[in-house]
Amino acid sequence: MADFKRLIRFEDSDGAVRYGEAEDGVDLVGQRVSVYSGTDPWALQMTGETAEVVKVLCPLRSSPIIYGVGLNYKHHIQEAGFPLPKFPTVFTKPSDALAGPFEEITVNTGCLEMDYEGELCIVIGRDMKNFSEGDNPLEFVLGYTVGNDLSSRYWQTPERSGHQHGMAKSFDKFAPIGPAIISPRHLALKDNTMDGIPDLLLCTQVNGEVRQRARTSDLVFGLTDIFTFLSRGRTIRAGTLIMTGTPGGVGAFMKPPAWLESGDTVEVRIEHIGVIQNHISLE
Repeated sequence: MADFKRLIRFEDSDGAVRYGEAEDGVDLVGQRVSVYSGTDPWALQMTGETAEVVKVLCPLRSSPIIYGVGLNYKHHIQEAGFPLPKFPTVFTKPSDALAGPFEEITVNTGCLEMDYEGELCIVIGRDMKNFSEGDNPLEFVLGYTVGNDLSSRYWQTPERSGHQHGMAKSFDKFAPIGPAIISPRHLALKDNTMDGIPDLLLCTQVNGEVRQRARTSDLVFGLTDIFTFLSRGRTIRAGTLIMTGTPGGVGAFMKPPAWLESGDTVEVRIEHIGVIQNHISLE
């Protein structure tokens, strides 16, 4: 896998799409970054060139598949009124659900009862199959990024979904991620991890109001459980995105429910990784 620290995908001043090495803790737009050659983040080479960041793009141009892990934070499970699951609760999103970290999310008018789910996301860096308990999960992790598992709760109700989550979460641009992919080899808290997941503070805001605030140490399943469950008899390709779950505070369980509306702005921030901010509008 490529040896980067903070990898971004961006548009330069000539309109070309590049991968670059960003600095920590600075605004990305206008920054001059070292440029990598290649189109896939797990197979990049440093060029020695630099370029100016004009627009920050989704760090993945596509993904073989997006896996979401539901009911993976203890507080979220409590607010939902469910028992602790024995196995990861998994659903999928298509590649077209990907969106950039600052991209406007244009929602179909049939996507009712829109909700946010701030999440720590894992990008797989090499193919994996039949992962077992003795394996090191970080050997398969390209890096960490910030995500928002947008959901239309209207299509998540059992009578409309058949008790499956995929329909409610698979619309175009329902998985904005970014702004960078942070290598586990260079993360500031690399020694403070729970089974491959660093203990980080996650915060989601809607129009500046804090809705979610939790640490990833509240997760039920770490990477060994998730990788073992997903890869049993199944090949997980490089570039696969895994959304590891959302903490308590989603709009569906507020009283009354606080659905996203056209004109809202959702921000998800995870310390040491970055922030995504997406404006919601209707088609």
